[in-house]
This record gives sequence, C-alpha cells and structure tokens, in this order.
Amino acid sequence: MKTNNNQQTITMPFEGEVITNDDGAKGKRYPNFIESNTQEISLEELTEKNIIPTFSDNSLTISHQNFISAVTKVAGNVFGELTPVELRVSHPIIGRIPSAQHKKAYELTEKEKTVFYQRMAFCCHVLNLTRTINGQTVHLCVGGVRAYNEDKLYSRKSAMKFKVFVGWQVRVCSNLMLTCDGYSGTIECLTEADIMQKTFELFGSFEPGMDDTLHSLEGLRAAPISEELFCKIIGRMRLYQALPINEQRKLPQLIVGDTAVNAMVRNYVTNPDFGITSGEDFTCWNLMQLGNEAVKQSYIDKWLERNQNCTDFAIGIQKAINGDDTEGYSWFIN
Repeated sequence: MKTNNNQQTITMPFEGEVITNDDGAKGKRYPNFIESNTQEISLEELTEKNIIPTFSDNSLTISHQNFISAVTKVAGNVFGELTPVELRVSHPIIGRIPSAQHKKAYELTEKEKTVFYQRMAFCCHVLNLTRTINGQTVHLCVGGVRAYNEDKLYSRKSAMKFKVFVGWQVRVCSNLMLTCDGYSGTIECLTEADIMQKTFELFGSFEPGMDDTLHSLEGLRAAPISEELFCKIIGRMRLYQALPINEQRKLPQLIVGDTAVNAMVRNYVTNPDFGITSGEDFTCWNLMQLGNEAVKQSYIDKWLERNQNCTDFAIGIQKAINGDDTEGYSWFIN
C-alpha cells in the first residue's frame, strides 16, 4: 500500500512495528560501509574495465562480478528486491597491454592500461526490510568479500575462497552489526553454483530468526556502561593484546587491535550518534557501534571477522554486566 507521503508501507510481525521503504531517503549519501585504503568502484566499471586473473594453467578464476551476481541472485530469491550494489576495492594490480610495453607511463591511453583489484567487498540492502530500533533506522544488508591474495593463483586451478554475510546495518553510520548466524566464514568454491548453494544455506538459515537477532541487538541498550566501566573495558582490551597466547586462550577471543581500540576511545568522546555527546545514556549498544565503526578501517579481507567480533564482544559484556556470563567476559569488567 502507499501512504500519503509516498512511503511504501508493509506490516511485519516485529512487535507490531511498521516497515517503510522511504523514498525520501533515496539519493542521500551515508558513510561508506568500509573505509581503510579502499576506493569506490561501480559494478559497470568492474565488469567492463577490469581483467580477470587466471591460475598458472590459464584456467579462469571466478571473477568479482560473477561472485556478486551469484550472491545477489540468491539474496533476491530469499529476501526480495535489492538496492544497487555498493562496491569497495583495494590493492590494485596495474599493467599494460603488450603493444604498449615501450611507452612511457604518461603516454599510455586508457585502452592500453590494465587493472584488477586483489580485494573487493560489496553490499546491498533488501528494499522492504527496514526497521527502527533504539532510535535508529536499520536495513537488512547482504554482501560478500573476495581476496585474490588468498587464492593459489600460482598453481593449477583449485577451490577459491569467498566470504558471504547477511546482517542488520545502521543507516546513519553504515555500521554493520554482524552476528555469527549471518556470517559464512571462509567458503571454498570451484564454481558459481557452489557459491549459490552455500549462500542459500546461509541466507535460508538466517531468515527465520532474523527478528530474534534484531531483538538481541536491541536489548543491548538495557545494559548501561558508566565512564569508569568504559575505561576499565578499554584498559582490559589493551591488556589483552599483551597477554601470552596461552593466557589469551583462556578468555573470549578478541581480534580488535590497538588502532581500533584508540578509535573507539576517540569516538566515545566525539561521535555525535553513539558517543557521550549524543546526550543519551552510554550502553552496550553504543559500545558495539563504536567497535563496529572502528573496524571499518580494517583491510577488506579482515573486516568481516572483526565486525562480528565487536558484536560478539558487546553481547558478552552485556551478559557480564547482568551476571549471566559463562564465557569469560567478566574479565573485561572486573
């Protein structure tokens, strides 16, 4: 149905909440879903202007664009219509065609240059799955990561590595809130059919419980964190990095490094949406957002693991605060 303000409205079983597809938000620029040393590229440019690397026996790899196509086809079948794909790439391998080998760099024409990007991440939103939790609009987001440096291109054709995800993303900051049920980890595939099969398994298992996942994330706001406790958590996060490996293994895994921890501290003070300047109580919800914002500076091939780790960490801290910790997160607050 259509409302008077040109919003498409669909009622879904989420505490009687209304899901809207806000046409007024279209065209507005939000922060990139990952930053670091990445650059934006269009799917058209990726498809038409980038070469596709091969294995040593000249067998073709699955191209970035074919990986994207496989994932989005499955996502469309499971969740419905998608927004256009957002793409970020890094680590370009540049070259030139053989006929231009004797030219100086400034003499090269665009047609004589070649490039492919070792690392690529993409995401898109499901059009009609938009919710509001804790005062923030969130979208259901699907996507994937590909890194050619993880494939053995120097040998004969073998299984290639991909990562696929589905999770809720905060509109205002483009922070992904990735949970374990929405992340494939590294999957190894020989064909696009393999990618589609494993993507379908992930999306199909996530879809029935996606409201429960969102409820769990929403509940993080019920666990307040004082400034003193925040400082203690940050101190423990720093200390964790210096512990011997055998001591780290006794604690929940934390793969967020000092650079990200420093960014969390800065954003605690300065972030207008989730820091102390927002005027709202600082909670485990805010802690998760600061962590997920910080790891957007990770390299593409490390981003998803660190994002999920930040979400898991905030949920673990909430349990420790509530006295329900069974995994060792109490160490970070005691």
